[in-house]
Amino acid sequence: MNAMPIRFDHKPGLVIYLTAGDPSLEATREIALAAIDAGADVIELGVPFSDPLADGPVIQRASERALAHGTSLKDVIALAGELRQARPQAGLILFSYLNPILRYGLRKFASDAAAAGADGVLATDMIVEEAGEYLQELGRVGLAPVFLAAPTSPDERIEAIATHSKGFIYAISRTGVTGKQQSMTGDASALVERIRRWSKLPVAVGFGISNAEHVAQVAEFADAAVIGSAIVELVERSGSGTAAGAVARFIKGLRLPLAAPAR
Repeated sequence: MNAMPIRFDHKPGLVIYLTAGDPSLEATREIALAAIDAGADVIELGVPFSDPLADGPVIQRASERALAHGTSLKDVIALAGELRQARPQAGLILFSYLNPILRYGLRKFASDAAAAGADGVLATDMIVEEAGEYLQELGRVGLAPVFLAAPTSPDERIEAIATHSKGFIYAISRTGVTGKQQSMTGDASALVERIRRWSKLPVAVGFGISNAEHVAQVAEFADAAVIGSAIVELVERSGSGTAAGAVARFIKGLRLPLAAPAR
């Protein structure tokens, strides 16, 4: 079993994060399909977790709601399978903390995720230095490991991340937790430049990207932008009935400044 290579057909690519099960699994499915049809290159299906330390309050609230509905890792894998059937061309990443994966069983998780059609896995708190067994199991079934690189990462870690990543590398735009920010920092472009010393993989920049201006800034130095909290907050405000349409309109608007003719 080999995952499809992750492609960014748009410039810049858009990686859209959704907390699976918020407001419901069916709603997440419809939102994901609408996001893909609106131009998302990759969907990150977030596995809700009770202690999401790397996430800000928006995604924490979404995780709490999804867990209250009983959403499990098994449910998220099943949802990935439905999305793969419906939109074969889309990139599909399972985004999780390590604890749910270990509870599920690493080998079983890798097998089931690959069978569902996921392209790769991003385990937020899996550091590359301790990822031997994790990399072995993902490699066994052809899943792409996606690692996070931070502005504070030493060169040795970035080189290791570049060596072991597949699909793309996720560059964190700033230190801290997820959530909106007013403008992109110089840390992000400097980090992408460091990553490119060791890797030719696409680099996606995330944490704090929330509008078309941010996406345009990222397009100047990276291959893709990751939008998470802004989407999850939009889902929170919209509710199940109108969230898919609201997300689709938001995604279409993210590239408008790039498409506008120069004056």
